[in-house]
Amino acid sequence: MATVERPGGAEPPLAASQAQFVRRALRRKKLFLALSVIGVVAGLGLAVLYTVLRVRNPHFEVSARAVIVVLVLLNARQNLRQYRYAEVLEKAFGASLGGSDAR
Repeated sequence: MATVERPGGAEPPLAASQAQFVRRALRRKKLFLALSVIGVVAGLGLAVLYTVLRVRNPHFEVSARAVIVVLVLLNARQNLRQYRYAEVLEKAFGASLGGSDAR
């Protein structure tokens, strides 16, 4: 695993608003993962439901519903990205900000 070092070796201190942002992201890390899993399950469930309805009724309109499925899955992907960002922030700043339980 590669580490990133800043020139000069010292990290600039975080502003109060930046430290608050990092702490908030660390607190919400588990929420991001849960929302991602729920989004994938909901998106796949809707896809299966719409597929079954389409097979049973060839006149069932899928186009608008397919857009909803794609949007749900894109939202799940964004939540997973937020979870991964929170992991990186935890590795980079977790110890200096008091860990993920700091408020």
